[in-house]
Amino acid sequence: MTAGKFLSQKSVDRIAILTTILCFLVFSIPVSAQKRNKKKSTEKVKEAVVLVEDEVSRYRIVVPSSATVHELKASTVLQDYLLQISGTAIPIVSSDKHRSRYEILLGQNERLDELKIDLNLNTLKDDGFLIKTDSMRLVIAGGNEKGTLYGVYTFLEKYLGCRMYSPNVKIIPKQKRIAIGTIHDLQVPAITFRDTHYRVTWDAEYTDWHKLDHNENGERPDWGMWVHTFNELVSPEIYFQAHPEYYSMVNGERIPTQLCLTNPDVLQITIQNLRRKIAQNPSATYWSVSQNDNKNFCTCDNCKAIDDREGSPSGSIINFVNQVADQFPNKMISTLAYEYGRKAPKTLVPRENVNIMLCSIEAYRHKPIDQDPESADFVRDVEDWGKISKDIIVWDYVIQFNNLISPFPNLHVLQPNIAFFAKHGVNAMFEQGNREVGGEFAALRAYMISKFLWNPNENAEAVMNDFLNGYYSVAGPVIGKYINEMRESLISAEKPLRIFGTPNEAANSYLTPTLIERYGKIFDEAEAMVADSAILLERVKIARQPLEFAIMEQAKKNFFGPLGVFEKVNGRWEIKTALRAKIDPFTDLCIREGVTQVKEWSTSPEEYRSAMYRLFSQGMNEHLAFGKKVKFVSPSVTNIPVDANVMMLTDGKRGSHDYDYNWFSFPGENLEVIIDLESSQTVKRIESAYYQYAFWLRVLPKKVEYFVSQDGQTFELVAAVNNTLPIDQYGGQQRDFIAQFEPRNARYIKVKAHTIGNTPGWHPGAGRPARMLVDEIVVE
Repeated sequence: MTAGKFLSQKSVDRIAILTTILCFLVFSIPVSAQKRNKKKSTEKVKEAVVLVEDEVSRYRIVVPSSATVHELKASTVLQDYLLQISGTAIPIVSSDKHRSRYEILLGQNERLDELKIDLNLNTLKDDGFLIKTDSMRLVIAGGNEKGTLYGVYTFLEKYLGCRMYSPNVKIIPKQKRIAIGTIHDLQVPAITFRDTHYRVTWDAEYTDWHKLDHNENGERPDWGMWVHTFNELVSPEIYFQAHPEYYSMVNGERIPTQLCLTNPDVLQITIQNLRRKIAQNPSATYWSVSQNDNKNFCTCDNCKAIDDREGSPSGSIINFVNQVADQFPNKMISTLAYEYGRKAPKTLVPRENVNIMLCSIEAYRHKPIDQDPESADFVRDVEDWGKISKDIIVWDYVIQFNNLISPFPNLHVLQPNIAFFAKHGVNAMFEQGNREVGGEFAALRAYMISKFLWNPNENAEAVMNDFLNGYYSVAGPVIGKYINEMRESLISAEKPLRIFGTPNEAANSYLTPTLIERYGKIFDEAEAMVADSAILLERVKIARQPLEFAIMEQAKKNFFGPLGVFEKVNGRWEIKTALRAKIDPFTDLCIREGVTQVKEWSTSPEEYRSAMYRLFSQGMNEHLAFGKKVKFVSPSVTNIPVDANVMMLTDGKRGSHDYDYNWFSFPGENLEVIIDLESSQTVKRIESAYYQYAFWLRVLPKKVEYFVSQDGQTFELVAAVNNTLPIDQYGGQQRDFIAQFEPRNARYIKVKAHTIGNTPGWHPGAGRPARMLVDEIVVE
């Protein structure tokens, strides 16, 4: 092809003359000047791409001609944030429009082939991406799912300084000039399914920005059934009465706690019902066929034979689930390796389409799992499952479930634990935080966990400090000091950190009275630093909230004295003014924050306030039985807690919303006690209080009977109080069983509370002995 085909001879002659003049000028420049110009040119190349200059841009965002929904979303996200940053609207065009040097190429774009840029989609998989500068172009291209969208959010954060700390807290730096240097940033996550259970993440943009695999409702679209599904697949309500053999044999009796996994009818019913569910939701890939949330697995001869051979009840589980998976070769059948089934089988291997959901519920959190000798058996299980399974999701726990709003200094183990799992073949992670709204450092935990799930080797300290400084502004370093001092106190105390622990358990480690006073001063400093900003001050107060909760909980446990609820003033017991002043601000802040529960499954902020005021109204009562010895007829000695004493039911300390302290607790027996008042007294009122948290086997007595006696041998029944509260409900309940009667002279008081025995067949813990919890026996 010649120039003459398009230009006249006259034009060609002019170009030749101009070229001669230009060459003369270039070669007339001294060598030193040429070097200087070459250096300037190199400096410009280092900057590479200037997207915006003084609110003007020559660039266009180019999407594939057949762009996916996620690629189109990526283009509008990028356009919107560039506009917010610079005030410049960059147009979006399709790749089938005319070419330009000034392009931001998004997605699996046809232009990439023209530019000979190899994406290598097999490497990127679904969510990976490449951010790359090529001459004057910027390329952000990703895998088949949300890779390009994730790449855009990473570009905004890593290269333009944007942040999203929570759905309501963003940082978008303003700049008239957007310039970037040479970039070649390839990111492919080792963990392909990433999820955390924090409501703060239940936001569509937060989910995409932080690359999580749930939607704005916290649902997981790729999962048709999630966990604990045996009852859903073979419902006891439908089958148990006619076919008890479908369910667990426990201590020689069939109970509907788990399935009998060697019964062929159970297998066929499971397959049939699962097939029906898949037909209703064919797009979901993962389907759970997993044990219920109790430990009463089947021990019939057939199930036991497999479990004995495999060295674990996981033997009968994998044997069963493999047969289900064979019927659904195009789906992933997930099952739990949890509690009794956590240990891997000796010889059985999960099918290629079986997912193992391995749970770390027993592990402590004061040290990284692989550094804690107490977690050695769990580390072994992770390694053993990793050898035989190609698809493992770890269900990890990152909060104190008994007290959702409580100091829980485990931030230092989040990153090393996730890195450990990724190193041992875990390809999916579910970090169970707070299913409710709020919780200690909820936004910080969600932010850190999301970062580590994407990159398990991320610098944990840098991530935390970035959040603290961005979210709390000038108070960030002070709150960081609080976090670090609490962590160091935990480590130096050498006490375990349990996910089912309490602030009272921590009273001899990271929540001693001295440390609590120190933490309070740190928060005073933080609040003073942001006192002129209502928004920042509220955030700092929410960060302080767990400390206030711990103070109130420890006071209730101590009950009276310097660290208790009550103190004696002029010979009378009174509520401590400083403590009473805490409950309303605490509850009101919870409500403003949107906190739904302070304890897993139970106790709303208003219920917590009510429980505290109930305690205030009961007071410290030196009644007729106060400080008197208690003789236990029942429960038996083996069921009396080690820390119980002969005056536990007459020490004046009342229980509250937390069943872990000031409640006398035992399983499966009646309560029968005799109290010696030491002399004959006029008695006209007796009461005892009980606690119910039925889902977790803590159940009120059927009936409470009260007796009196002068000689301790012959007792008169003076009252019987029946329970009217059913057990088919969630949440904690306190009930006073009060008896008032005609005055009697008596020295001895007998209280008999009748247990319901074992929980009924429909209960999640069917067949297990119900626990009875009682606090003070008051005699007046």
